[in-house]
Amino acid sequence: MTLEIRPVRGIGAIAVGDDLVDQICAAAPWLADGDVLIVTSKIVSKSEGNLVEVPADGPEREAARADALATETARVVARRGPTTIVQTHHGFVMAAAGIDASNVDKTHLVLLPADSDASARRLRAGFQARGLNVAVVISDTMGRTWRNGLTDVALGAAGIAPFRDHRGETDPYGNELAITQMAVIDELSAAGELVKGKIDNVPVAVVRGYLGSGPDDDGPGAVPLLRDAASDMFSLGTAEARAAGLRDAAQLPEGTHADLPGLPTDPDAVRRALRTVADHLARGTTVTEAHPFSPNGATAALHLQTTATNPAALMRLGADTHRLRVALAAESVASVALPHDDGIRLDLSGAPA
Repeated sequence: MTLEIRPVRGIGAIAVGDDLVDQICAAAPWLADGDVLIVTSKIVSKSEGNLVEVPADGPEREAARADALATETARVVARRGPTTIVQTHHGFVMAAAGIDASNVDKTHLVLLPADSDASARRLRAGFQARGLNVAVVISDTMGRTWRNGLTDVALGAAGIAPFRDHRGETDPYGNELAITQMAVIDELSAAGELVKGKIDNVPVAVVRGYLGSGPDDDGPGAVPLLRDAASDMFSLGTAEARAAGLRDAAQLPEGTHADLPGLPTDPDAVRRALRTVADHLARGTTVTEAHPFSPNGATAALHLQTTATNPAALMRLGADTHRLRVALAAESVASVALPHDDGIRLDLSGAPA
C-alpha cells in the first residue's frame, strides 16, 4: 500500500451555516472516489454553530469557560492545577472537554460537534450528492495516557471501518493474532495532522491510497473506538482513585456471614494485608490465625487481641480491626468482624473476581 497525504489549502474562515462540502470541493477540485478526508472538528463545530459566546478577557471570560466545561462534562477523571481531564457526554476522555479557544475570535469558544459520526455522515452525503464517493473522518487533538505530546484522533467517521481487524490471522512465525485491532481512523487522523499543522490554516487533509474505488456504506462510525466502563482499567487519575478508595474504606460495611461469598481465601492475599498494616497497628495489638466457624461462609479467620483492657486500648483495637479489614478488602478478601471473649475475630472469605 502506498499512501499520499495532501493538504487542502484555500479554505477560508468558516461561519455558522457555511456549506463545508462546497468549500472543500472548491479548494480541492482534484478529489477522487476512494479518498479519505480528514476534517478538523473545529470547522465542523463552527459551521454547525456549536459555539459559546464569552467575554473577550478578564475573570468573566474564565468564569464563562468554567461554565462551558461543566456543561460539557459527564464525569471528571482527574484534576492537576489548571488542567482538568474529563469524560464528555459523547464518551471522549480529554482535557477541558475539547473546548478550544484557538483559531476563533476572542468572543467565542468552540465546543466539539454534538454528534461527530452524524456530522461525518452528513458531509459524506454531501460529497455523494456531488458525485464523489469518499470517506470522511472528523478529527481532533488529544493527549495520550503515559506519553507526552499530542496527536490527532478520530471523533467521527463515515464510509470507513474504524478498525483493521487482524484477529484470527497468522503472523509470519505462525502465531495466531488474538487481540490485534488497529485503530486505522486514529492513525489516518494523525497522518493528516502532519500536513494540516496547527497554525497553517489548513483544516482538511486528504489521504489517498488507503481505500479502493470508494466505500459502500457509512459504516459504524468512530463510536466503536470508545472503551466502555466495564473494560476501562484506568477510569480515574491516580489521586482521584486514591480518594475513591479512601471513601470506600470509610464506608466499608460491617456485613454478616450471609454476605460472605464462601470462596477459598488466598493465604498470600491475607499475608499481604497483614504486611500492609504491620507497622501501623497499636503496640499492644496482636493478630493470630484462627479456625473459621462452619458452616458460615468463612474459609479462614484471624483473631485480634490487645494486651491491655482499658477503654483507650479497646478503642485502638477496634480501629486496628477496621484498618486490617480495609487492607483485606484491597486484596479482595471479604471479612466479618465478631466480638470474642478476649478480642475480635475476623471471619474471612475470598471475594468474587
